[in-house]
Amino acid sequence: MEHSVSIHNHIQLVAGEITEELKRSLAQFDGAPSKLIEAMEYSLTAGGKRLRPYLVLAAAYAVNADEAMVRKAIAPACAVEFIHTYSLIHDDLPAMDNDDLRRGKPTNHKVFGDAMAILAGDALLTAAFGFITALVKQGQVDAAVGIEIIDELSRYAGALGMVGGQVADMQGEQGITSIEQLEYIHQHKTSDLVVFSVKAGARIAGASEYQLQQLEQYGRNIGMAFQIQDDILDIIGDEQKLGKPVHSDINEQKVTYPFLIGLEESKELVAKLTEEAKAAVMDADLAYTDQLLELADYLVHREY
Repeated sequence: MEHSVSIHNHIQLVAGEITEELKRSLAQFDGAPSKLIEAMEYSLTAGGKRLRPYLVLAAAYAVNADEAMVRKAIAPACAVEFIHTYSLIHDDLPAMDNDDLRRGKPTNHKVFGDAMAILAGDALLTAAFGFITALVKQGQVDAAVGIEIIDELSRYAGALGMVGGQVADMQGEQGITSIEQLEYIHQHKTSDLVVFSVKAGARIAGASEYQLQQLEQYGRNIGMAFQIQDDILDIIGDEQKLGKPVHSDINEQKVTYPFLIGLEESKELVAKLTEEAKAAVMDADLAYTDQLLELADYLVHREY
């Protein structure tokens, strides 16, 4: 997992490896309806930065600079990408964000229909937990570690986490939603799965409670910074690079940080959160910090 190329190129390299692993994982569904598998694969392999899987692997290596730990961490890396992909499929549906494009391609429901898109998302969600149980059954991690990861995945992805954040986002309204409510939305809709990712990788590698606490702070901060940067890019981003229309938040009257506190203040907040995230990593007594630190900086300056 240690790299000698730029962080951008390393993320792309790992993203390609994760995509191949996701493709291979679909073999476990042999015997299921072929159209369902096709719909699942369509969104799983549609591209994307794979930042959450990257964080799982980077956190595992940061705690214990051992490639064997990284190989074990591929399971929760795939699990979180299954969860993330299901959430995107459902987010794009007409009843939610009603988006036609995702990563420059037609959204799942535009290709397979609303019903199949819903069911593909359902299948991805329920399959995610199997990656962790397989690790335990194969004797690669202790049952106690597997239980902790499954417990956190269910919490961070569910009503108290991502889904709760999505509901709050749907209920948000310009002129009514406060900055505190917007922080809740971003913490849960986006940041919670980032927190899960770094903690899952760290648990696989045998992190101490103090390291988990510091990495949770790191994940919370870069997750928030990532979402605020998304808000910013919706205003000033390049549509070709983003793979989706800009100004969609404005057109849908969504509440964002630039709307509430202004564009420049939002940029300053991203920088502040990033520095605090890096400080948490530096204080965590990790074996290898480069990737986590470089990733934090990379997210600040990304254009898509």
